[in-house]
Amino acid sequence: MNFRTMMQRNIIMTLFIICAIAYESFALGSNSFSVIDSVTVHSIEVPILKRNTNTPILLVTVHVSGTSDSQDLSQFKFDFSGTSDLKDLEKVSIFYSGKDDQFKPQNLFAESKSMAKSMKFQGNRSLVKGRNSFWVAVTLSDKANIENKIDVACAEIKIGGKSVVPKVQNPAGKNRMGIALRKHNDNDVDTYRIPGLATTNKNTLIAVYDIRRNSAADLQEDVDIGMSRSTDGGKTWESMKIIMDMEKWGGLPEDQNGIGDPAILVDKQTNTIWVAGLWSNGHPDKRSWVASKPGMSPQETGQFMLVKSEDDGLTWSEEINITSQIKDPKWQLMLQGPGKGITLKDGTLVFPAQYKDENEIPHSTIIWSKDHGKTWQIAPGAKDETTEAQVIERNDGSLMLNMRDDRNRTDTTITNGRSVYTMDKLGGSWKKHASSRTNTLQESNCMASLIKEDFMVNGQMKPLVLFSNPNTMKRRNHISIKVSFDDGETWDLDKTLLLDEGEGRGYSCMTKVDDHTVGILYEGSQADMTFQLVPIEDIVGK
Repeated sequence: MNFRTMMQRNIIMTLFIICAIAYESFALGSNSFSVIDSVTVHSIEVPILKRNTNTPILLVTVHVSGTSDSQDLSQFKFDFSGTSDLKDLEKVSIFYSGKDDQFKPQNLFAESKSMAKSMKFQGNRSLVKGRNSFWVAVTLSDKANIENKIDVACAEIKIGGKSVVPKVQNPAGKNRMGIALRKHNDNDVDTYRIPGLATTNKNTLIAVYDIRRNSAADLQEDVDIGMSRSTDGGKTWESMKIIMDMEKWGGLPEDQNGIGDPAILVDKQTNTIWVAGLWSNGHPDKRSWVASKPGMSPQETGQFMLVKSEDDGLTWSEEINITSQIKDPKWQLMLQGPGKGITLKDGTLVFPAQYKDENEIPHSTIIWSKDHGKTWQIAPGAKDETTEAQVIERNDGSLMLNMRDDRNRTDTTITNGRSVYTMDKLGGSWKKHASSRTNTLQESNCMASLIKEDFMVNGQMKPLVLFSNPNTMKRRNHISIKVSFDDGETWDLDKTLLLDEGEGRGYSCMTKVDDHTVGILYEGSQADMTFQLVPIEDIVGK
């Protein structure tokens, strides 16, 4: 073979290889110059809530390169066979947001109100060069059972008349359902914030929260405390009632008589329900956290207020002011948790609390009553620069205080985490716990929930400590529940349960609903007040 023949053969082979590569690259669109680089599916872990429409649960992304935009996506095929009950779904919709990676329910690709285990959605969308985002969104029926789950997988897509099986970027999960208990603009209220949640002796659920009428701003503003009540384990809720409202006290308008940041406590011996709130008088256009000053009168300093219900939450007392019993006149401010309080084994009522001392340094602490709420006492501060604590009673009778630590505003190192202190007996001194300021309970400087209850685990009743917060060092997303099997000594992080990966305000409060279920009320990505029922088995495993 001469040199010229060898060169010709090499040229032919090179052309053959180029053609083969080109055929492989353009196989999905042989009549165009566009190339489908990838088709991926990402599951979105957010709650699907009754009263909401078009909650996104899947993101399908098609990446296109080349010189032409001529290829069309014409069909999606989805598998809903893992869904608990298809009757829970009112409709399934697919929206297109192009290169935008933010969900916008605007450009509808296809929609169906006829549910089946396998569903095809026909449409037509010319794909552009670069990113093409398609969102699968669902809407629940009014009769949906919030204990059920929605499970959807993308089985197949048709592009340019050819079938493509997308690559799953993260394992498809079963989306939990819930209720948008309070939403922006419900009852003409701008924002609902600061959840508290408790279960009465009659198994009634009582939820409390801020009614922030004009804006999302903290006190001082026109803020009242609202209450919602459920007698069927959280599946349905009665209409909201206002249980704390200082109206126009002292001749000042309501936006100078705000009361908020509630904490709730059920006296397990009497079934009296107590709710604590901070009342702020005066301070127009200022935040009460900095405007409150030393002193004892409403005009000088914030007031620690209580209301109670003795008929399982149906009616509520007038406000009771206990500021003089627990506040040092030198302190700038004294207020509750928020969240919830507890009843000790001996019947003592305990609220988590916080105060700003004469140097404006905040401290977490507790207050307690040994006479069912007639009189109250206060413990020493546990640690400086801490606020918004929650408390539990441990097996040995000691108390564990779990605190928001302001150092975490800037600390994202191994010392980021909740501050945790214990007290051997009521009125004693606080001691730092081994879990304090460790990444075990990392936080983004936010309120959290801590409860201790007996639950059924593998056929036996066992005491569990549960903790919920935004499970991240930055921002307020990834609302999660963690579990401790040893009275809060250690935490099994492998059993962390993610509820909502989206961005919200992050506060949460939990309660035992029954031996198998925990309820949680939190400020999530889908509503001001999201309520969900979570089986204990989903947290601890089988």
